[in-house]
Amino acid sequence: MHNPFDILNQPISQRMITGLAKICTALRSQAWQGAESQGLSPTQGRILALLQSETETGMRLSAIAAGLATTPATASDAVSSLVKKGLVSRDRAADDRRAISIRLTPEGLHQAKQAASWPDFLLDAVEALSPEEQTVFFKGLTTIIQTLQELNKIPVSKMCLTCHYFAPHVYDDPRRPHHCNLVNAPFGDRDLRLDCPEHLSAIDGSNPAS
Repeated sequence: MHNPFDILNQPISQRMITGLAKICTALRSQAWQGAESQGLSPTQGRILALLQSETETGMRLSAIAAGLATTPATASDAVSSLVKKGLVSRDRAADDRRAISIRLTPEGLHQAKQAASWPDFLLDAVEALSPEEQTVFFKGLTTIIQTLQELNKIPVSKMCLTCHYFAPHVYDDPRRPHHCNLVNAPFGDRDLRLDCPEHLSAIDGSNPAS
């Protein structure tokens, strides 16, 4: 007979994976609902949301594919559909006239803001955590993302933990132990960023968006 307390012998890491998988299921379901309401596919919506942070320079197709962790062919098909819908444009890149930069149109920017809000249904659940629980959860989340990046399992994120300007644990203040050399100021785990436009890779000195 199955012992209901056998779950106590399961490592907490495995139970965390189960929990994250449930959240991913909810995110995928919400993405399909949001995409359907906007007349898009989830991939098209993710491209619009990705381009929202690069409204001035746009992005190359290769960068879009990398940002979505998909193939260039899949990204190209989705971009072509967005061009036909009038949501993105293909223009000559300002820094290389031989290259093509993909940018949002005004209508695309409007749609991108809606697509970027698809995960917002989780806000109430996250805000149910205490400030201390939010900080611990967020710090753990950034560490997981960093590890997955190092294993090449997810797209590179412009996060503090991989930034040239980031100096961790240089102060004794537990609330603000880190230092950002770009703005020359201390900050804490609650202020860690996952998508900073000023990010400079600590490894090769480049910006992932370039």
